[in-house]
Amino acid sequence: MAEVEKHPVGPTVYSPTAPEKSAGPSSLSSGDDIENPTGIKEKAFLRKLDRKLLPALTLLYLLSFLDRSNVGNARLSGLVTDLHMTGNQYLTGLTLYFVGYVLFEIPCNVVLKRTTPRIWLPTLTLAWGVVATLMGFTQNLSGFFAVRFFLGVTESGLFPGVVFYLSMWYKRHERSYRIALFFSAAALAGAFGGILAYGISFMKGVGGLDGWRWIFILEGILTVLVSMASYFLICNYPATAKWLSDSERSYIHARLKEDSDATQDESFTWQNVSKALKDPKCWLYGLGFHTMSLPLYTLSLFLPTIIKELGYTAAQAQLMTVPPYAIACTLTIAVAVFVQRTGRRAPFIMATSSLGAIGYILLLTDTKAGVSYFGTILATGGIYPSVAMVLAWPANNVSGQTKRATANAMQISIGNLGAVIGTQLYRATDGPRFFLGHGFALGYLCLNVLVVGVLWVVLSRENARRERVVREGGVGGGDGDEDLLWRFEF
Repeated sequence: MAEVEKHPVGPTVYSPTAPEKSAGPSSLSSGDDIENPTGIKEKAFLRKLDRKLLPALTLLYLLSFLDRSNVGNARLSGLVTDLHMTGNQYLTGLTLYFVGYVLFEIPCNVVLKRTTPRIWLPTLTLAWGVVATLMGFTQNLSGFFAVRFFLGVTESGLFPGVVFYLSMWYKRHERSYRIALFFSAAALAGAFGGILAYGISFMKGVGGLDGWRWIFILEGILTVLVSMASYFLICNYPATAKWLSDSERSYIHARLKEDSDATQDESFTWQNVSKALKDPKCWLYGLGFHTMSLPLYTLSLFLPTIIKELGYTAAQAQLMTVPPYAIACTLTIAVAVFVQRTGRRAPFIMATSSLGAIGYILLLTDTKAGVSYFGTILATGGIYPSVAMVLAWPANNVSGQTKRATANAMQISIGNLGAVIGTQLYRATDGPRFFLGHGFALGYLCLNVLVVGVLWVVLSRENARRERVVREGGVGGGDGDEDLLWRFEF
């Protein structure tokens, strides 16, 4: 096992949030407030970090979402017919993916903490790339079930691992925007997936294989090739990044020391894992994603089918998935910008979740194909920004490296239980209106608004309580986010 990389040791100081922006981040907003004898410009330095870190990570997640959701495109190209699926067997295969994902989510993040990102993240990518390629050679239903399960197992560690990884490079209030950029790859995967599936489907008969098999084979091989390159593209942590100068290394250490626990040398202990499991807020973050994962994954897995059932051909449906995802990608980035500038998160999540709910109302109430298609655009445009903001929440609000890594994994595990439910809702006999699936998605989006509202109240009251205690003479103490000087972002 690789040696765990150590970080410079130093105390973490948490600055109280200014009263006029109590909902904003507690971190320093400018590099001018920290020791910076080298004259490094913070904005230029952040752009350098973005150029070095985000492209490779975003590409990995794009491929991850492409390899998990291309089964929806393959369905339109003959997957169900060739494997002789009947009843809800296709839905069972989708469910098994999330069973594997949920079971191995937390163990994968534990492995990341005990190894290094440069080893673990590319290895995960290589593993799921091989599994995704094997999907193209599946000959029967049992093989389909097995491959979907192990695809979930091998993909389970990527997203929470990357969220934890970014928290070791960026200050708290900088993470939401970067996580949203990273997550926008999911929407791009949907857009590219439709285009690729449309083109690849014309390979039917090449090498004696059907078009749906080539979708899995070619996209899986692409993932394997990228995974090989990612061993050289992904670095570990600032202490050993070769593209940082000594002055830049000192600067990033100083800015993170004033903001979070990223510079502390924290060894792995099960006690720190239990801190996340015992924190009610970590469960609420998980419930926040749970109420989004059902609409997110049902839409990504069934959007081609939903559009086809509106009266379009399979080829038209593949291409018509592109506009909803393109709009979702744009809105995800735009909302992230507003969240970073305002320091507010909950109001934006509630607004975009409501937008998604309006989309499902149109799908449920109007039979015109054009109106229903517009509903898919609103649903997609509302779901993806909300998911991005919800997923970034524990990365901003949970302190203690192991506790944060565990909280990130908990959130995805709890959340994906919603996806397990969702994969059983869009039955072949329910088209073209899909009242059951659309109704569940609408209900879950409404629940998300409620859960986010509860988190808003809980976090704001806890901030107010800590400010009151400090004013009455209380002093900072406790570990990580239990410190009286720590302020939660909401």
